[in-house]
Amino acid sequence: MRKWQLSDILYPIIFGIGVLALWQAVVKGFGVPPVLLPAPTDIAAKFMSSLPILWVDFVQTVIRAVIPGWIIGSLAGFLVAILCDRIPFLRRGLLPLGNLVAALPIVGMAPILVMWFGFDWHSKAAMVVVMTFFPMLINATAGLQASGHLERDLMLSYGSSWWQTLLKLRLPAAMPFVFNALKINSTLAMIGAIVAEFFGTPTMGMGFRISTEVGRLGLDMVWAEIAVAAITGSVFYGLLVFLERRVTFWHPSYRR
Repeated sequence: MRKWQLSDILYPIIFGIGVLALWQAVVKGFGVPPVLLPAPTDIAAKFMSSLPILWVDFVQTVIRAVIPGWIIGSLAGFLVAILCDRIPFLRRGLLPLGNLVAALPIVGMAPILVMWFGFDWHSKAAMVVVMTFFPMLINATAGLQASGHLERDLMLSYGSSWWQTLLKLRLPAAMPFVFNALKINSTLAMIGAIVAEFFGTPTMGMGFRISTEVGRLGLDMVWAEIAVAAITGSVFYGLLVFLERRVTFWHPSYRR
């Protein structure tokens, strides 16, 4: 398995610092109004002075909506994928429906779920569940079909049952597909929860704060909330990549 190298972390950090330095120089050098694009130093100052508000918004959006919705949606999609693999009729019926739901616009579904589940975090968690269920279903179903016919025939020659073949052959082979869905869902969950908050929420939450501050022309606070979302999403994604490397260490993509 390929090991982590210092360059894997160092290069992105250097590139990110360069982008921030260029951003700072352009905004200050050309006198760009803060209402259009605040400088990174102004955003950092607002970030540090608004930590209590940012923390409340983080809890409302991420802890109460994103994480529960991501877990429920991904787990439900995974379990239904196993059921679809066992019942071909269900697979032929659900997968086209999944492609249809994936094409639905978030801004069309969010107000409906807010009306169904209320203005608190429950409707945002429901939005996340809807957005994460079908990507997991589609990827896990494809992953369960990824094992080769020779391996399946070998399991049958050993007298293995369907469950034994599933646990010892097909689920391990499906793990790269499952983690691919988990990583996709980690991004969709943040987007879904924040967008859903635009259509009704208590006086807290990252989406609520962004929409409110845009109306007040407080772009530094908007960018501070964006920074929180970006950091959260990056950490979330990085943890999944770390876990994926430990679970799917055998995959050819991790070999030198």
